[in-house]
Amino acid sequence: MTRKLLNHLVEGPGTAPALLLGPSLGTSYALWDQVAPELSVTHRVIRWDLPGHGGSAPDLIGPGATVGDLAALVLDLADSLGIDRFAYAGVSLGGAVGLHLAVHHPERVSSLAVICSSAHFNGSKPWQERAELVRREELTALAENANSRWFTAGFTVPRLVEDHRNADPEAYAACCDALAAFDLRDRLPEIAAPTLLIAGRQDPATPPAHLREIADAVASATLVELPGASHLAPAQCPAAVLTALRAHFGGGAKRGMEVRREVLGDAHVDRAQARQTPFTARFQDFISRYAWGEIWTDPTLSRRERSMITLTALVAHGHYDELAMHVRAARRGGLTPEEIGAVLLQTAVYCGVPAANSAFATAQRVLAEEEGDDGATG
Repeated sequence: MTRKLLNHLVEGPGTAPALLLGPSLGTSYALWDQVAPELSVTHRVIRWDLPGHGGSAPDLIGPGATVGDLAALVLDLADSLGIDRFAYAGVSLGGAVGLHLAVHHPERVSSLAVICSSAHFNGSKPWQERAELVRREELTALAENANSRWFTAGFTVPRLVEDHRNADPEAYAACCDALAAFDLRDRLPEIAAPTLLIAGRQDPATPPAHLREIADAVASATLVELPGASHLAPAQCPAAVLTALRAHFGGGAKRGMEVRREVLGDAHVDRAQARQTPFTARFQDFISRYAWGEIWTDPTLSRRERSMITLTALVAHGHYDELAMHVRAARRGGLTPEEIGAVLLQTAVYCGVPAANSAFATAQRVLAEEEGDDGATG
């Protein structure tokens, strides 16, 4: 018999590294609407709904559920998608799931981000009382107070409040049971995955002290505090959360600079960096982060294939200085002079003979310089 899975949404290239996004109690995966599409440029993003929330079946958990039960559902989902190892980010209860996975299934978690969450949720009593309230009176009254628990004054996301109102009361109460029983403080030093903690300075539910407690215990942790953010930071401060997650999960300028050096060579990049000014700094960051950190790192195409495409595009637009640079890069990436010549011959058909003529002259000069260098060092 096939086990039911959590409702989920998959975005991004199937060949990209997997990133799972977990929600807060009372919300659906719409919590990530302003963040997930951007993250999916560099990752295969899977955002999921808690049982009884959004589109997930309420009977996936029952009374007395634990965070471990929720983590098992997440692993079932990952297994069904053929994902063995993944990065993970979660908010509040979703963050607790991430902590559990990092402690109990470290082989599955490559990197972790815990947002507006905690290693404990202020003891069991308030959650037991909330579970009893919801089982008795359902969610209407609780949803009316969602804005004050989730956001700073004057801010709201109607979709999320509606999701709260429409959640299944029994499943919501079971999630409260999980929060009541959760306390991972004594296991935090076991977490080996690189860990980002994001705290909202105006968060009444899991204030920054809760995230600092995790940061102090996890050896590889980094803490970011967001001014003006309350409990659902990805909905209220999506740009700030996105910036932090991009940097942490390796889609940013650091990885891009590594690839830029691998393709173009240290000497070229060092010259470009030496010429950088305050006026050009943002453009250099854009190139490293986007062109090299996102496009050239996408494993769908090999670097040889990317070099061939780049050479063609530069010929088509007459960018011969850039063409010279990428002929050198193509050689570094393993293309032979004969293969480069074949690419340029192809451009004669589709870009025009004059463009190809100039391209051959540029490439011939670069290849002759390379031969001269080889002779000098040989």
